Amino acid sequence: MKLTKTYGHLKKELDIIEHALADTIQADHDILRETSTQLLQAGGKRIRPVFVLLCGQFGEYHTERIKTVAVSLELIHMASLVHDDVIDNASLRRGNPTIKSLYGNRTAMYTGDFILAKALENITKLETPAAHRILSRTMVQVAKGEIEQINDKYNFEQTLRDYLRRIKRKTALLIAASCKLGAIASGIPDRQADRLFRYGYYIGMSYQIIDDILDFTASEQELGKSAGNDLMQGNVTLPVLFAMKDPSFEKKLRETFSNPSQVTAASMDPLVKSLKQTHAMNASYRVSDHYLQKALMQLEYLPHDKAKHTLQRIAKYIGKRRS
Repeated sequence: MKLTKTYGHLKKELDIIEHALADTIQADHDILRETSTQLLQAGGKRIRPVFVLLCGQFGEYHTERIKTVAVSLELIHMASLVHDDVIDNASLRRGNPTIKSLYGNRTAMYTGDFILAKALENITKLETPAAHRILSRTMVQVAKGEIEQINDKYNFEQTLRDYLRRIKRKTALLIAASCKLGAIASGIPDRQADRLFRYGYYIGMSYQIIDDILDFTASEQELGKSAGNDLMQGNVTLPVLFAMKDPSFEKKLRETFSNPSQVTAASMDPLVKSLKQTHAMNASYRVSDHYLQKALMQLEYLPHDKAKHTLQRIAKYIGKRRS
């Protein structure tokens, strides 16, 4: 079963958001309009809008308010992807050429900035100061996460704490904000909104850990890039940190990256195979499961309805995801 099937009943609402995204990124400038539209058409799971929609269903659901929040959160995510591809010098994303590879770094950076600006402009339609504060604080944390990722490239001395803080900022907090902003837009009590925020945070942590595992275990066809690509770009993820506890793997890792500019997909193959022979994958899955259980616990205190059931199904799907 695909993740999208867990929230298939939201298709109508997601179609509305997709159209709203297309309308929001329209620009007078031909290049900005072309690049932004191309990025949107590349698709994605739209998981952040899904969380906005589901969490909005715990209160007084208002389509326009929910749509406003969902569009802004997805635009922020899209902008971060464009910037990430420039930083990582990535030529492919989801198997498609990146904006950076097609138009160059400058155009890609301005495209990301434009999309981010449209997200901020769009959220002003929601006249709720608390929502604006949450979004602005989240964006500050995302930016810190981006800087941390740059500073930690090829840093094999970093700790588990460094890694968890980085993925919290880069991934988990934006998903947590999606949940809480959906709740705020529908006017649910603060205590329930906070539980949904924590659910989103724990889900975001698990989701990113699973992504980092899949970078080594999924096929090139599934990833749209070669296995171990994140590590080749210098990103030290949870499986790598666990695998480094094996002296044999650590030695191969340091030898492979003694000259990072010379590392290729071919030279990564034996390193990826070596990593899979350690306990790293099982250990990483255990950390992911820990966060998933904490996420599910937050839902126990919420009303029993279809939205809660779907949030539970999403969590369980993420825990079982192997591709």
